[in-house]
This record gives sequence, structure tokens and C-alpha cells, in this order.
Amino acid sequence: MSNIHPTAIIHPDAKIGKNVTIEPYVIINGDVTIGDHVVIKSHVYIDGLTTIGEGTVVYPSASIGTKTQDLKFQGEKTFVKIGKNCQIREFVTINSSCREGTTVSVGDNCLIMAYCHIAHNCEIGNHVIMANGAMLAGYVVVEEFATIGGMTPIHQFVRVGSYAMVGGLSRITNDVPPYTLGGGVPYRLGGLNLVGLKRHKFQYELRKALSQAFRLTYRAGYPLTDALKAIERNVEKSRHVEHWLDFCRSSKRGLIGLQRVKNPDEDELAQYQDLLEE
Repeated sequence: MSNIHPTAIIHPDAKIGKNVTIEPYVIINGDVTIGDHVVIKSHVYIDGLTTIGEGTVVYPSASIGTKTQDLKFQGEKTFVKIGKNCQIREFVTINSSCREGTTVSVGDNCLIMAYCHIAHNCEIGNHVIMANGAMLAGYVVVEEFATIGGMTPIHQFVRVGSYAMVGGLSRITNDVPPYTLGGGVPYRLGGLNLVGLKRHKFQYELRKALSQAFRLTYRAGYPLTDALKAIERNVEKSRHVEHWLDFCRSSKRGLIGLQRVKNPDEDELAQYQDLLEE
């Protein structure tokens, strides 16, 4: 049985799973689907064609599935899909999508901290962390295991690659390559997200290969097309190196920080090599 407080207002078309908890003053307004074992805490508002996956917890005063803020919206049928075992914290806003049949999606096991905003047509992968006040404009893609620091806005159509760590109070206007660490305004890449990669059991040889790909892209002074050719020739192949190549090749907004590439001095190279050691 589900535990639904009598002050909650639930649309008759809503579908409520097993063992769901809905606290006081929640409003579920529309053809919403709530999975099993979901907890909806007080004063949450859920609208539209929204699906919330099993085991997710939505904290007080979050707003999910409301109409996009894109002024081009003309009443199309759009969707929001939240994955399993997510935490949607206080005052988060997740808007619905824009253009017929499109979806705003948040993957499984994501932590979306208080006051974050996810706009229309965004795609969030599994295990993503958005710290307090991070904001995604329309059509942003955040790949799996990426972390976005607090109070960081991300420009529309930007992609943040998998396992990337984006520092708080940054401003992201171009694509952030996977596996990297950076921050600031203007944004500066410090290298690989080595702590994150070690935590996720990336072995030394793989970290070394990704380090070579990073240096050839950002530190060797090559044009991007030449850097990618050099990576193909010289770096040991793996699915993660291939993902680096595919991400860089497919960038439409350009790679962040590439316009500020410089050749490092020997001390910088030595320091970076030390970080690779186990």
C-alpha cells in the first residue's frame, strides 16, 4: 500500500506505484507516473507527462514537468523522465521539453542538489551530480558520472563529457571534454579528473593513455584535427580513448579552453606526470 497524505491533490489520470509515500500538500497535476518506492516530500509540484523512476526521492518544494520557459513552445506534447534512485533536492526545477514528442531526461542514481535548474530538451546521464544552484540551459547534454559544481551556469547546446569535474562558480560556454577537471571564469582545464578516475577504478595504463590524449589536444599546440590524428597514431586504443576522439570530433560549440592552449614548460609536465602515479 502507498502512504498518501489526505492534503495531497492528485490528478485522476496519475499512476501511482506500490509503496509510494506522498507527503502533505503535494500537487500531482496531469498524466504523471510515479514508480514503486518513490517518496514525494511536502509541497512538491509535478505536472505534465512526467515519469519518476523507482526509489527516487523528491524533496520539498521541487517543481517537475512544468511548461518550458522556451518562448517557441506552442503547446506540443512533451515529456519528462526521471530515472531510478535519484535524489531531487529542495527547490529544484525541471521543466518539460520543447518540440513535439521530445523529452527532458535524468538518468538513474543522480543527485540534483537544491535550487538546480534543468531546462527544456536536456539529457542527463546516469550517476550525475549537480551541486547547489547549478543551471542547465536548453539542449544541454551531461554524460554519465559527470559532476557540476555549485552556482555554475551551462550555456544552451553545450555538452559535458563523462567523468568530467566542473568547478563551482564557473561559466561554461563550450563543450567540456570527458575525464577532465577545470573551473573558473574564464574556464581553465587543469588536466584529467584523476581523483575521480581512480575512484572509478580506471587503471594506471588507461589513465596514462587519457593523459596522452589530453596533452596532445591541449598542450602540444596542434590544431585540433592534427591533435586527433596524433592521438589515433600514438595513443593506446580503448573505448575511453575512442570516446575522447568521438567527443572532440562531434563538438559543435567547440572545446572549452582550446583557444588558450599553450605549450607547458618542463616543470608543468613533470608535475602532471607525478599525478599519474598510483
